[in-house]
Amino acid sequence: MRIAQLAPLAESVPPKLYGGTERVIAWLVDELVELGHDVTLFASGDSKTKGKLHPVWPRALRLGRRGTDPNAACALLIEAIADRAGDFDVIHSHVDWLPLPVLSRTGVPFLTTMHGRLDLPGLSDVIGAFPDAAFVAISDDQRRPLPDANWIATIQHGLPNDLFRPSCERGSYLAFLGRLTADKGPEAAIRIARAARTPLRIAAKIPRSETAYFKKKLEPNIDGGEIQLVGEVDEIGKQPFLAGAAALLFPIAWPEPFGLVMIEAMACGTPVIAYRAGSVPEVVEDGVTGFIVDNEDQAIRAVNELGRLDRRVVRARFEERFAASRMVKEYERRYRELLGRGGREGFETGSTISRPEVGTASESLR
Repeated sequence: MRIAQLAPLAESVPPKLYGGTERVIAWLVDELVELGHDVTLFASGDSKTKGKLHPVWPRALRLGRRGTDPNAACALLIEAIADRAGDFDVIHSHVDWLPLPVLSRTGVPFLTTMHGRLDLPGLSDVIGAFPDAAFVAISDDQRRPLPDANWIATIQHGLPNDLFRPSCERGSYLAFLGRLTADKGPEAAIRIARAARTPLRIAAKIPRSETAYFKKKLEPNIDGGEIQLVGEVDEIGKQPFLAGAAALLFPIAWPEPFGLVMIEAMACGTPVIAYRAGSVPEVVEDGVTGFIVDNEDQAIRAVNELGRLDRRVVRARFEERFAASRMVKEYERRYRELLGRGGREGFETGSTISRPEVGTASESLR
């Protein structure tokens, strides 16, 4: 198949540092190429891919020139795919709603993977305007605010089996990896680590918009000893950071659509202690790959129960459920269905996906 992939322009594909969506797109494109497909990636010019790169903007916006209008860059992305739509059998968008008016008029089958939260005002109006646009969710929970959308599948993220090496050692600290924003729970992570008398290492970026939050709420509690900020880590640095941890703390305070860092930790054999919100119950198997908790007291107790978990089993469950090859095959199947049937017909819309039992692989909508 000739497949176009539309990527956000905030980060390169893959990202130099932080960037979950762009990382997933990179794995998807490379695996599709390995399967023999002709894939063109529409992304920033500093992206690297096994497919054909169509550079839309010279450099990723976050690390590029300050003051660049992201809407201007997105306008060029939409124009690029509008101009070349006829070159492809199917178009796969990862940039939310903005391309829908153009993609729906190209006559080329397309689908959109939603990577963010969907419980925001006005989104139901967009769904109503594009009733036949095909959408893919990255968790069942993500779909709940928009039940009337044309959901053709829930496809959980996956990453290459050889990306991270697992460690069977218990680990000497707790890890927090992500953006330093209140909804990610860094304050709770600090309190949990202190109460559990376990060091905490924070590998995270500080968004420009969150500088005041960091200065007021977090910096006073980072002592450089028991609580350390190690900054952003790239793909190479992420491996030892996660593998050396006793557990990943994921005390989120928002409906996380997926949480890529959870499966990155599992790939290292590192269990996850996560709050019961968003996608967490679909990703973490309580008592197997980590613990699902409802508050800080339960999280503290979970730290003391980590010895019950087998890190080899954590890694094995990652391989069974979250390999990139599984993710890519599920997308490949949806591309073929779009080409063969098109639109809303032929898909089991309105169906739900049950959480897999231990010992079975994750399944998407059938």
